[in-house]
Amino acid sequence: MPDTSLHHRSEVVHALRSAVGGEVDDSTRRRAEYSSDASNYRVVPQVVVFPRDTDDVLAALSVSRDSGTPLTSRGGGTSVAGNAIGTGVVLDFSRHLNHVLEIDADARTARVQPGTVLAALQSAAQPHGLRFGPDPSTWSRCTVGGMIGNNACGAHSLQFGKTADNVKSLDVVDGRGRRFTAANDPSIVDGLPALVSGNLATIRTELGRFGRQVSGYSLEHLLPEHSNNLARSLVGTEGSLVTVLEATVDLVAEPQHPLLVALGYPDMATAADAVPALLAHHPTAIEGLDARIVDAVSRTRGARAVAALPAGAGWLLVEITGDDPAETLQRANRLAADAEAIESRVITDSAAAKQLWRIREDGAGLAGRTASGKQAWPGFEDAAVPPERLGAYLRDFEALLADYNIEGMPYGHFGDGCVHVRLDIPLATDGAVLRAFVDDAATLVASHGGSLSGEHGDGRARSELLPRMYSPAAIELFEQFKRLFDPNNLLNPGIVVDPAPVDAALRRPAALPLIKVNGFAFSDNDGDLTTASHRCIGVGKCRADNSASHGVMCPSFLATGDEKDSTRGRARVLQEMANGTLVTGGVNSPEVHDALDLCLSCKACASDCPAGVDMATLKAEVLHRRYEGKLRPRSHYLLGQLPRWARLISPIAPLANALLRVPLVRRLALWAGGMDARRTFPAFARHPFRSSSEARALRAAPPAEAATAGRDATAVSVTAPADRDRVADCDSTPRPQVLLWADSFTDNFSPDIARATIRVLDAAGYEILLPERDVCCGLTWITTGQLAGARQKLTDLVSEFSGYVDRGIPIIGIEPSCTAVLRSDLTELLPDNLAAAAVARSTFTLSELLTAPAPLGPANWQPPILSDQTFVVQPHCHQHAVMGFDADRALLASTGATVTEISGCCGLAGNFGMEQGHYDVSVAVAENGILPALREAASGSTLVADGFSCRTQASQLANTEGKHLAEVLAAALPEL
Repeated sequence: MPDTSLHHRSEVVHALRSAVGGEVDDSTRRRAEYSSDASNYRVVPQVVVFPRDTDDVLAALSVSRDSGTPLTSRGGGTSVAGNAIGTGVVLDFSRHLNHVLEIDADARTARVQPGTVLAALQSAAQPHGLRFGPDPSTWSRCTVGGMIGNNACGAHSLQFGKTADNVKSLDVVDGRGRRFTAANDPSIVDGLPALVSGNLATIRTELGRFGRQVSGYSLEHLLPEHSNNLARSLVGTEGSLVTVLEATVDLVAEPQHPLLVALGYPDMATAADAVPALLAHHPTAIEGLDARIVDAVSRTRGARAVAALPAGAGWLLVEITGDDPAETLQRANRLAADAEAIESRVITDSAAAKQLWRIREDGAGLAGRTASGKQAWPGFEDAAVPPERLGAYLRDFEALLADYNIEGMPYGHFGDGCVHVRLDIPLATDGAVLRAFVDDAATLVASHGGSLSGEHGDGRARSELLPRMYSPAAIELFEQFKRLFDPNNLLNPGIVVDPAPVDAALRRPAALPLIKVNGFAFSDNDGDLTTASHRCIGVGKCRADNSASHGVMCPSFLATGDEKDSTRGRARVLQEMANGTLVTGGVNSPEVHDALDLCLSCKACASDCPAGVDMATLKAEVLHRRYEGKLRPRSHYLLGQLPRWARLISPIAPLANALLRVPLVRRLALWAGGMDARRTFPAFARHPFRSSSEARALRAAPPAEAATAGRDATAVSVTAPADRDRVADCDSTPRPQVLLWADSFTDNFSPDIARATIRVLDAAGYEILLPERDVCCGLTWITTGQLAGARQKLTDLVSEFSGYVDRGIPIIGIEPSCTAVLRSDLTELLPDNLAAAAVARSTFTLSELLTAPAPLGPANWQPPILSDQTFVVQPHCHQHAVMGFDADRALLASTGATVTEISGCCGLAGNFGMEQGHYDVSVAVAENGILPALREAASGSTLVADGFSCRTQASQLANTEGKHLAEVLAAALPEL
């Protein structure tokens, strides 16, 4: 066992800092962030190193050998089997060694550093009409080095094979310290030719039997009939033999004219039975989906996300490509005719095909919860069998699940016989069921001639099970192969050879419960903060740039490139807080503070993370537990209670605005409020909306029968002009009523937006009501963790709104972040309040109302034509996460305007960008979206931003004044 004592660790860290130019971090927080990957396991490293160049890697390897400290290479940290965690030094290649060094279009090769994200390689190759063949679902954040380590494949391995089939040569260092280029000459490794020649029978009979046999070491590549390919034999060794410094990989031509054939079957096993016959049509991909995963997508993304699927309860997505579109279509039709499916659809629309492929891409995260809502875990998520055995295997596997009373959502690369599934194995207390199940499952896979791993590698999850599928001779051969390269077992020990037990170092059983304490209910997480933080299963989508698909997560990571600023990194620290042995101070620990400090509370992860991690809620809960009944940071009292102060200031708003323009006063006020000196205060409205003539005219109370204090139940509406033809019979037909809610930001800072909203609603034919009392949703209290105050605010709001909701009157929000509170946080802070749930169901954005079918939406109204206008549109993060932006997108499109939609957070994020210590990151986030979009906007463009924060950021950083969508629509209406 390696020496992990504090004395030894300090010596190793000192040696690394003396030898390595890059960052060497042995802080508790950093070690917590790297204690897990995307697996079930928790292994705390001694130190994390971020090498800046190859010399740094060589120096770190030297320290590892000299000190006898294990070393683990890590890329994107998306390894599902525990391949990227270790007890010693963890080398993170993704931070700096992430460049595509060369694209040779003529030779169709690329030379890359190991930390290169696959998406970056594809972007570099795309202008040449080329790509790297393998395409795992984590393509947007996995690294080429990680793909080499695990022998990753992806959906198109029928056409492009595994990573091993696409590697030309590797620049590596082995455990002995020897640096060499691995290609087609095994003789450069002493003893390797003799080892192969002495074990030809074992290699030929047990290894490389079918395409997805990834478990163990792939020694079949060293056979003479396979060109003695040393490079390919090192692919899939999971960093246990060599450390990759650089890779030369083959590129392939981008497939032409892809067509997707969707096939529906009675169940998934029947779909699998059809695969062998379909392979005769030479498809480039055959992906299998089960009804359970499709239902999960429908629940999460909406029914439209799966609408293109044919009838059935098990599906195959089959891709056909070719040089001639007509011939490819003919092949697709022939395949569909031969498929014996319930229904088949040849999908020629690329948008519809992309939507179906997204079901598969998000499968890993969406399958993190079963249909019954239980947490599902990897561990046996990657088995593969020969395709002709797949249907029979799936039936036996379902029977095994039933025996253990375990659920999962299977899907996978059915053309290769590979099945992915996460299972709700009970891990909260121990790993007993896990051990028993995987032992039986391994025996089952072996009985079908399969492999424990089809592309994820063995890692800690399966290495101990290798004797179930290999003979003692093969196991001994693996051990001898390992000793040739790493005799001292320093490179990623516990993997393949001398394996760690499958039930050792499990993360979840070691975490203690953190039951709700007067904060959020965590209704979907058994009322437990620990369970909520363990929603993060390490998929790592928060490390990717998701802007191309309108994704927002995770703006802080995109700004800093630091794992600590990703949703996953923060979740890992919270999980270690629940464990209590590394992060020992609970919610008061500095590690937790540092991890959450740069979280913008944008809430994007709540929708963008496939596992549904809501870090904004977790941060608010931690702040609540840390500061309840204690002295808080200054910003919590000012920004965290801004609506209160704004209301008090409104009578003297002109004076306050004038004083805050005086530099000394402004600086003192910013300091007193815990804000950055480079910020300015947004101007308070001279007259808040609540005191306007429009508000007085529209002020109405709940119906008399629902009122509790004798309120007047009459309502006043704005009378539509007689010449307005936008609403048929508007003077004779009763208008549908809506309750317009002017939130605290609209009321005190932007009352003109409320007036514009009234004009639009009136033009659309609605009778507009206002609540009798001005109520606040408590948003700023929530984001600063003042949950008791927020609960009181929301209790008052529900009391005011419930009478309207009981009459079936919808609530229309103006500020998207406040509207999102009612749609999400409200029921978490008032979980047992039925009226709160009704308010949540009855709250809509303006766009949702105007694009909804009648009777909620307007019967005959059409938006004004804005074809002569150009908009740059900034969706609000909370709207993106909770309500979505589809309705706004559709409404804007219907106006005919030219629209450029910004992807990403504006960077202000409420109080975040105003607070001391956050300005630089706030600006960096803005530079990833709103600022370059405004600089590149066509002359005369209008910024459309419904969010008060977004408009404030644009005003302060770009000197651009944004408009709310209601203002844009109202400005185009006929003059009254």
